[in-house]
Amino acid sequence: MYSYSSHEGFTRYASLENRTVFITGGATGIGASLVEAFVSQGSKVAFVDVDAEAAEQLCVALEQKGLSRPWFQACDVSDIESLRASIYAAQKAFGDIRVLINNAANDQRYETLALTEAQWHQSLAVNLHPVFFSAQTVAPMMRAQGGGSIINISSINTHFAPPNLASYIAAKAGILGITKSLATDFGADNIRVNSILPGWVATPKQLEKWLSSEQEAELMKKVCLKTRLGAHDVSKLALFLASDDAAMITSQELIVDGGRL
Repeated sequence: MYSYSSHEGFTRYASLENRTVFITGGATGIGASLVEAFVSQGSKVAFVDVDAEAAEQLCVALEQKGLSRPWFQACDVSDIESLRASIYAAQKAFGDIRVLINNAANDQRYETLALTEAQWHQSLAVNLHPVFFSAQTVAPMMRAQGGGSIINISSINTHFAPPNLASYIAAKAGILGITKSLATDFGADNIRVNSILPGWVATPKQLEKWLSSEQEAELMKKVCLKTRLGAHDVSKLALFLASDDAAMITSQELIVDGGRL
């Protein structure tokens, strides 16, 4: 379950008010923090996820905090036609999308010598392919509005290689290439495309499955800032990149990792 936190202390970006934002994988973890952060800015937030129960919990929690209820639709982003349909449904509900955040991911570990072709393709189907096709879908909406911001969530794992993550790292590295390509192809329409590379964010899933106290102690030896990295740290950067304050920032890889790299 997403650990709800206050975004009241975040910088307020006037340009984000009433701006339509579409977020993939928004029900839990970093995605849920992104949803809350943009709702707190007064944005019109639409998100998709496969976990409808967690999404409903998030929507209710935000309403209980006095925030607007975001739009949600259950969607498996590996089904590109379903993803496109969700984007168009969000457009119908809130108007043309001005900010797209490609966050959906699955960092399932696979022992490299046992990794099957089906597992490889499924990993890319979730972690890589939707990044391109969602951007392709929203680009005409952004062009019609005079511009927009696409933010792709990659990973610092593209710069070093933890074990048993070959397919995930391949996808996250591919996202960096897609970001550069789309920044070039969409630049004439004032559409900015950037990547955020988070470090090891202590989401409930990571704490439950991967980030043990021993591993966190080792991590703290490798980072400059001896503080646990939270999902809100990623959200703060995403808000800036989505806002007009970042009007001349595109084709960049921005790292949020406490100084691991």
